[in-house]
Amino acid sequence: MFCYLWTDKKTNEPYILMVEGKYLDYPELEEGTRSRMKIFRINPNKDLPLKTIETILQKALDLYRNGTIKIKE
Repeated sequence: MFCYLWTDKKTNEPYILMVEGKYLDYPELEEGTRSRMKIFRINPNKDLPLKTIETILQKALDLYRNGTIKIKE
């Protein structure tokens, strides 16, 4: 699993969860009580921050491309 779009059960607001978020160092990503995953909250009342989302997704993909995270075959 790489990432997924979900909604917070308490606030009902959407977020993108990065499964291997512990390897990503962005202030926009929240770790919370998770040790491995981080989330990127999305304000449903504003335009999507496409540059930020694209940057985070590309860096996460790079983790698999450069072998930091091994892909199970």
